[in-house]
Amino acid sequence: MTDFLLEFLSEEIPARMQARGGEDLLALLLSGLVDIKPATARAFFTPRRVALVLEGLPDRQADRTIELRGPRVGAPEAALAGFLRSAGLDHIDQCEIRDSGKGSFYFAVKHEPGQTIDALLAGLIPDMLSRMVWPKSMRWAGYGVRWVRPLQSVLAVLYDKSGSRVVPARWRLDRGEGEPVWLEAGDTTEGHRFLAPERFAVANCDSYQSVLRQRFVILDVAERKARIQEEGAALAAHHGLRVKEDPGLLDEVAGLVEWPVVRLGRIRPDFMALPAEVLTTSMRTHQKYFACETESGEIAPFFVVVGNTETIDGGVQFVAGNERVLRARLSDAQFFWDQDRKATLESRVGRLKERVFHAKLGTVHDKVERMAALAASLVPLVPGAVLADAQRAVTLAKADLSSALVGEFPELQGVMGRYLALHDGETPEIAQAIAGHYAPAGASDAVPTAPLDIVVALADRLDTLAGFFAIGETPTGSKDPYALRRAALGVIRIVLDNGLRLPLASLFGEALTALALPVDRDAVIASLLAFFADRLKVALRDEGVRHDLLEAVFALGGEDDLVRLVARTRALQAFLATEDGANLLTAYRRASKIVAIEEKKDGKSYRAPHDQGWIQGRAPEEVKLEEQLQSVSRDSDEKLAAEDFEGAMAALAQLRRPVDDFFEAVTVNVDIETLRENRLRLLAGIWQALDRVADFSKIEG
Repeated sequence: MTDFLLEFLSEEIPARMQARGGEDLLALLLSGLVDIKPATARAFFTPRRVALVLEGLPDRQADRTIELRGPRVGAPEAALAGFLRSAGLDHIDQCEIRDSGKGSFYFAVKHEPGQTIDALLAGLIPDMLSRMVWPKSMRWAGYGVRWVRPLQSVLAVLYDKSGSRVVPARWRLDRGEGEPVWLEAGDTTEGHRFLAPERFAVANCDSYQSVLRQRFVILDVAERKARIQEEGAALAAHHGLRVKEDPGLLDEVAGLVEWPVVRLGRIRPDFMALPAEVLTTSMRTHQKYFACETESGEIAPFFVVVGNTETIDGGVQFVAGNERVLRARLSDAQFFWDQDRKATLESRVGRLKERVFHAKLGTVHDKVERMAALAASLVPLVPGAVLADAQRAVTLAKADLSSALVGEFPELQGVMGRYLALHDGETPEIAQAIAGHYAPAGASDAVPTAPLDIVVALADRLDTLAGFFAIGETPTGSKDPYALRRAALGVIRIVLDNGLRLPLASLFGEALTALALPVDRDAVIASLLAFFADRLKVALRDEGVRHDLLEAVFALGGEDDLVRLVARTRALQAFLATEDGANLLTAYRRASKIVAIEEKKDGKSYRAPHDQGWIQGRAPEEVKLEEQLQSVSRDSDEKLAAEDFEGAMAALAQLRRPVDDFFEAVTVNVDIETLRENRLRLLAGIWQALDRVADFSKIEG
């Protein structure tokens, strides 16, 4: 067996592209190894390299037999000629004739010997380089090719018991004019750019990581992250502190260094009067520093900084330089903070007229006025919300967008509004609503629970969704430039987590009224509800709620209360998990299929009440089913009206035995037409009784 090491060495790859780049390159390599499956396949990445290691490869592909079916025997000459060209044959006599059961056809049978692993990889590597798509790529040195950053070398080596050999791969770099310029694969790479730049050969796959570590390169990103965490924690603990958890920043910093060197810096004491979020954002966003905090969670006057090289002074100058840069950043933040507090939030509301929300949807000030109208409708639906407070919170919710600190740190919108509101003497509840209405910003964020936070958060998102759907700016495929999917998921989480009974269709209607745009209101509302149905499936997928059951409940139409909809779906899922539920679903399908077939054949509908007074020819099982269907339908409808969905399902379960007995003993398609029609209507009654709970035809499995 053979092992293979492939490394692309380049200028620094952006941290956010490294992991996906490694996965995509590995997928391209494995997909190109036709009929070859390695024992193990791994991808590694650092800022300067993506490495792929494949172990347990065969020396060559297996021979293959390829069969291509051609035209029918006796087909026109033109069809035969085209088939021969596509198959690479010269004459029709080179084909076999086979009977497929639908006639005789020509078959081209080609036997291809398998390539050696060397030849296969030699063709595959340049193909990978050409086909690899990065989120952003660049040309360099006047070459015609594109890559994420300028490529410096390619290491491509096969190792087996006899030794190592370079894969003879090369990639053409020039634009195809004049003398060709090639990037050729070799058997050497280099270590850390500054600490060990000399090129060296790699003896085998097993030693690849260790020889790089000797040259100050930690190949495994998990190891780099662990080193940053452990050394940072030790430095902070020396001062009785801990490093503030920040998984996103850890991922980014681990993608910026090949040899993490962790140091501790200090924050000048006078800057500690700044809001904690300003301090952490200044460090995180601009400088990639980790904040330190006390055991009680308060921000501490220290930070952890990660470098990429060792220094002879133990990092003294490195830390001093970073402290100096941070002082400049925090001095700016201090100036902005002082300036912002000189004007009240309320005085900034008018400036929102200068800030365009969207060309077709007006200014941010227009949006705030629409939010205020929606808030008036939401307050009665959110227990504990007070209209006057809600209106005040909505009015001030976006005012901090005109502050200097938010201009410098956009991610602090809402947070700075809370600080400024408290400074102005607003109540803590209103100040918190200004900050809290942006939550949840992501799937892991907590959902607002305070009444004012909920009202402002919902008013903001409902206006945004209604507005963009009204002007036709809806998400398409993977594109969602206005984050409408996230807005809808935010509404869903707020509603479900707080158990709010919101009439979404009515609220969207009010949002469209506030927009005052010439649109087809019913069509826009229908599109919004369909969009919410799709988002709800996503939101509940991780909880094990089946998407087809949500579809079955949504198909009833007229349902826009998410809490009621989810409760009905959960009850349906629990019911179908029982033996009675599963058997009743089978009976439903049998009944609906029989009725549908006969309706199509007869050209009439049987979904009308059956004749309960009909006596002639009726079987006891038929009478029993009629009686049970009447009772169950009444009971189920009463429980549905009371939103007792479990009780409605339990009522329907009583149909299981009489339905089974009916199908066992009764023939539906009898010669007596009136009896046949009555029995079809009875089966349609079962269909209709179940469809008042959900559209059972949408249920899979």
